[in-house]
Amino acid sequence: MEEKRLSDLFPSMVERRRHLHRHPELSFMEKETSAQIAGILRGLGIDTVANVGGFGLVAKIRGELPGKTIALRADMDALPIQDEKTCEYASLHPGVMHACGHDGHTATLLALAEYYSRTQAKLRGEIRLLFQPAEEVCPGGAKSMIEEGALDGVDVIYGVHLWTPIPVGIVASAPGPLMASTDEFFIDVQGRGGHGGMPHKTVDSVVAASALVLQLQSVVSRSVDPLDPAVVTIGSIQGGTAQNIIADRCRLSGTVRCFREETRELIRERIHVMAKNTAEAYGAEAQINYMMGYPSLVNDEGEYRRFMKVAPGVFGLRAELSPKIMPAEDFAYYLQQVPGCFMFVGAGNPDKGAIYPHHHPKFDIDEDAMLHAAGLLAAMAESYQDEHA
Repeated sequence: MEEKRLSDLFPSMVERRRHLHRHPELSFMEKETSAQIAGILRGLGIDTVANVGGFGLVAKIRGELPGKTIALRADMDALPIQDEKTCEYASLHPGVMHACGHDGHTATLLALAEYYSRTQAKLRGEIRLLFQPAEEVCPGGAKSMIEEGALDGVDVIYGVHLWTPIPVGIVASAPGPLMASTDEFFIDVQGRGGHGGMPHKTVDSVVAASALVLQLQSVVSRSVDPLDPAVVTIGSIQGGTAQNIIADRCRLSGTVRCFREETRELIRERIHVMAKNTAEAYGAEAQINYMMGYPSLVNDEGEYRRFMKVAPGVFGLRAELSPKIMPAEDFAYYLQQVPGCFMFVGAGNPDKGAIYPHHHPKFDIDEDAMLHAAGLLAAMAESYQDEHA
């Protein structure tokens, strides 16, 4: 991995990232972003297939030396959040912003496209760049890209997330489970509405739903092994239209996060049973829509060891063991198909205003993290090719 050559590409990383930040597009709507990426790739003479799994792109850079096929992935969708930053590259699209760093991921991968397109004479095997749509919204873009052949012939895959909870200059990952699975559920409690002054003539859906909220708090505390991390969160409860009307319907929505498939199924079953029985206890009925989302992200242990070996040699980075975290990532689908490693690259820096958490209206990154991410991905790929030469 040639640090000087990558460093020379840093200004273009910043320029491209800031352009993307000004022009964000929501999940499954990344038409202009995709077109811009395709134009850059084709301008570099890279074999590129567009509209894979939606607006995804697959770019293939084939070296002149024999070797393995290594996939590198970047997501490119934004979030429905109003950008509250006052910088010159703030979002120009009301109610939409890159609040999770995907613009930086895309700019990083474009720099690697330029890097590898200039070094094909020394490149072993194939570098396959996956520009993925719709990471933020289930069912996500990874699954559809896989179904349309993005991983065909791939031997290993690597991905990064620019991560503001970690200071710039530090990178982190873990062997085995790293990020939780994520499921969503919606429960409609159906009662019988009526006058607020005559509750005995009604079945109060809000009271039944409120009881269910409290009951669901016991799913993790009393049904899941205390040593097995899991979360059940009720994010919203919506019912009623006025202070003197008893609502006939109340809706709950929530999320489930865990790491083991057995735990995932146990929680799903308990929510169904508890919703049905609690509603019946109040004379109501519960209709449950339970949506299975991304699986847990599980790193290959050998590729994690590679990360710990190569990261300290990249721009002086410090590599750390990451704790398991409850946010989810559809990179998990790729790791179900081929071995690989997902890595966090520190992007937090108070001196540059990169202090806000992901999905915050003032989210920003220390852009030096993009150079670190590019170097880390290149070093992982080079190490893998050297090992299998």
